Amino acid sequence: MSFPAGTDPLPTSTAEARALQEKLRSRVRLTPLALRRVRLVAGADIAVCKTGGRLVGAVVVLGLPDLVTIEERTAVVPLTFPYVPGLLSFREIPAVLACLQKLRSPFDVLLCDGQGIAHPRRFGLASHLGVLLQTPTIGCAKSRLVGEHREVRAARGDQVPLRHEGRPVGCVLRTRAGVKPIFLSPGHLVDTRSSRRIVLACCSLYRLPEPTRRAHLLAGQAKKDLAASGQ
Repeated sequence: MSFPAGTDPLPTSTAEARALQEKLRSRVRLTPLALRRVRLVAGADIAVCKTGGRLVGAVVVLGLPDLVTIEERTAVVPLTFPYVPGLLSFREIPAVLACLQKLRSPFDVLLCDGQGIAHPRRFGLASHLGVLLQTPTIGCAKSRLVGEHREVRAARGDQVPLRHEGRPVGCVLRTRAGVKPIFLSPGHLVDTRSSRRIVLACCSLYRLPEPTRRAHLLAGQAKKDLAASGQ
C-alpha cells in the first residue's frame, strides 16, 4: 500500500500526529459521487484486544443494491499508538490497511466507523484513509465528536445539517424510523449529499450501514477466535 510522497502515515508522537493532520487536510476534496456509479461498498472496523497490545481489523465488501457480501478480510497488527481523542486514525489505520492489502475486490467507496471532516482539524479516520488511498470515503459515526445540530425527525431518511464553528461538516441522519441517528461526514472524494444517499442505500434492518455493521461483527468474531486460540 503506497502513501503520498513526503508523508509519514504513522508518526510516533501526538504533536507529530496533529501536525500531520494539519498538513494533509488540505488534500481533502469534497465532490459529488453519483449512487449509480457505486457497485461495491467496503466497510471497515477495528476491535482492540484486551491483552497482547494488538488490534484486529476487519473489512467487508458488499454489492449494491442487494447488499450481498462479496469479500471479507481480517488482520491482526500490533497496537502502536495510544488512545487520544481526535487522533484515532493513527491508532486504527495500520489494521485497516493490512486488511485492504488482502482484498481482491476493487470497491468504489469505503465506509468507516468514525469521522470524516466532522473533526477538530477536519481530518478524521475517513478523511485520512481517503487521502492516503485516493479513494472515496465516508465517516459513519455512532456518536458526535464535534458540531451542533437541530433535533432530527423520526422517519427514515430524515436529516439535519451538522455544523462546527459555523461551517457544515456533515449531517445527522435517521437510518431507521424511531432509532437513534448516526453522524455522517464525508471523508474524501464525496460530499455530504452523496454520502447520505450511499449510506441509506447500505442500510436495511439496522441502524448502522451494512458494510460497517458486518465489519464490526467480523472484527469481534476474529478477536474472540484469537483469544480462544491462546495467541
